[in-house]
Amino acid sequence: MQKYGPKPSGRKGPEQKKGPSAHEHSHAHAQGAGKPKAQHQHAPKALHAQHAPQQKAEHHSKHGGPVPPVTPKPTRDQFMPVSKADMKARGWDQCDFVFVIGDAYVDHPSFAPAIISRVLEEHGYRVGIIPQPDWHDPASVTILGEPKLGFLICGGNMDSMVLHYTVAKHHRTEDFYTPGGVMGKRPDHADVVYGNLIRRTYKHTPIILGGIEASLRRLAHYDYWSDKLKRSILLDSGADLIVYGMGERQIVEIADALASGIAVSDISWIQGTVYRARSYEQCDHPVILPSWDELTSDKKVYAESFGIQCRNLNPFLSHSLVEPYPHDIYAIQNPPAKPLTTEELDEVYELAYTRTYHPMYESQGGIPALKEVKFSLASNRGCLGECAFCALNFHQGRIIQARSEESLLREAEAMTHDPDFKGYIHDVGGPTAQFMVRACQKQATAGACTNRRCLSPTPCKNLTVSHKRYVHLLRKLRELPGVKKVFIRSGIRFDYAMLDTDHTFIKELAEYHTSGQLRLAPEHVCSEVLDVMGKPSNDLYEGFCKEFEKYSKEAGKEQYVLPYLMSSHPGSTMEVAVKLAEFCRDLGYNPEQVSDFYPTPSTVSTCIFYTGLDPRTMKPVYCPTNPHEKAMQRALIQYRDPDNYDLVVEALHKAHREDLIGYGPKCLVKPTRPPRQEKGAPHHHGKGPKGKAGSKRPHEPGRKPQGKSSPHQRSQHR
Repeated sequence: MQKYGPKPSGRKGPEQKKGPSAHEHSHAHAQGAGKPKAQHQHAPKALHAQHAPQQKAEHHSKHGGPVPPVTPKPTRDQFMPVSKADMKARGWDQCDFVFVIGDAYVDHPSFAPAIISRVLEEHGYRVGIIPQPDWHDPASVTILGEPKLGFLICGGNMDSMVLHYTVAKHHRTEDFYTPGGVMGKRPDHADVVYGNLIRRTYKHTPIILGGIEASLRRLAHYDYWSDKLKRSILLDSGADLIVYGMGERQIVEIADALASGIAVSDISWIQGTVYRARSYEQCDHPVILPSWDELTSDKKVYAESFGIQCRNLNPFLSHSLVEPYPHDIYAIQNPPAKPLTTEELDEVYELAYTRTYHPMYESQGGIPALKEVKFSLASNRGCLGECAFCALNFHQGRIIQARSEESLLREAEAMTHDPDFKGYIHDVGGPTAQFMVRACQKQATAGACTNRRCLSPTPCKNLTVSHKRYVHLLRKLRELPGVKKVFIRSGIRFDYAMLDTDHTFIKELAEYHTSGQLRLAPEHVCSEVLDVMGKPSNDLYEGFCKEFEKYSKEAGKEQYVLPYLMSSHPGSTMEVAVKLAEFCRDLGYNPEQVSDFYPTPSTVSTCIFYTGLDPRTMKPVYCPTNPHEKAMQRALIQYRDPDNYDLVVEALHKAHREDLIGYGPKCLVKPTRPPRQEKGAPHHHGKGPKGKAGSKRPHEPGRKPQGKSSPHQRSQHR
């Protein structure tokens, strides 16, 4: 990745204090016994073979070239230091950055701390890792000593509250990002706890927050678990800066600024960051948001503020946002960081990852979450879908960034030489599987539109629709020696697929990339909810299903589409929820898993849940917020479950749909209560779509069954 200047055009920043340049600093921090690090090149490096980072790029000539042998178990010195002994073995007396993380230490590019630490390493900085410190003991964050430049904090790959609690606010029983899946190794609101823990010991050392938890709490936000508005996490954590979104650009700029002698309190110009200040004079044409006092006194004001934030997510055209707090304190959000180019994204994913967990976890059974991603390929970032319930728009943005085919093939080829690889690539995608090109040419220089969406309510006339790049990549992956099958588990946007006049993607999806059942996420069937969600009409979903069924038959395969559905989303009245139950009845489908809408921070749907107003239009939207009503709406989708009988009957009475209680073929339940099912007895799953049995799912290698306590977001094919 290029080294970016510390002062983008159009932004004011302080004059740099005297100190070593970024280039000099990268040489001053030599690795090992004084050997200087080579000057960083702008061209992407070839993939460091799994567990063999010393191999050179020439050994990876496309997918037909020789691949170096794989060392099954990487040694401790191939990871970042996690102890003083590790630092001593490297000849280090001090780290530049100490990274405190809520997850176990997994050096794989699907884990945010791995990417950030490797990017910093590539730029000549020394990074130590403290995974899952004991938050009851301040000494736990001192084990690597005080860093030269600062502490980094990431609460984990998932928001700590989502990871700990179900939508019903029940405690989950497993943490898949912890050795052996053990729950309880990180605190609630991990970023806040870690920040204050560090600040108790190190009063003046810079603290920088990053990751999903900090990104989505960067300004005032609704906290579902306490049912109240919370301040910017910057103020509650004691941190100096927030890196929001994907942080590769920002962290290098911050590191270079600190290394050149600039005080952290003066770092106010970097895009993709939030900082605190006593004044906003340094900002060019800022937008002043409502104050904290105004936000907490009127929910309508919060909806207006969130709407302004939604309109300032364009890295090319957005303004700085200033949120005033009492005592003349301001939380100031700079515009988002510009997206990475294909070459830069390739380089990020081709750094010297060991692609596995630290050896200290071997005796504890490893890290369960790694199994989900170890043999998957991250091909893109960003999503132009802009679903209201999804935080991707706030975190990764709408501009599609895709890796090159060559980079992905190099990674896949190296993967085939892993002793644990059984021939199955579990996924090729990202937030959405098939988005590999920008929505339009305008996005390259002006970003995404602020006044309309790419796909909803109707597709933009300037939308570029093409699956050629993705189809070609999948074909090349299927041709790799040792690859038996390539699955697609990332979200498939079926409306985008149907917009393409060339249905080759749907045809090959059915023929090569599905094993019995394809899971898609229409989420709902009623326009009252779909319009709020920003999802396509049910007609498009049914059209895709027909095409998929047609191509499956042509391939001689009996395959079905199973829908993921969401209950109690904003816009869903009880009458609408009954219509969704009727859809399941007519489809002959009894879903085992239903996603009840979860109001996570900084989504449009969460804003509606809290305020009753759509921040995009400021129009009122009905939203079920009562836990009992949410339970009824969820039960309606699973009306065949005898345990849901009472809730279903109550819901039908509330919706005045007593016609669905009876013995007729259209009825959902009978007038009399069925006997309760004994615990442990097999559930009756009913029939699959189109009247076919679909409850027994063919085995898909690498997929972990997800029980009620699983915090993982299901692969939503949007």
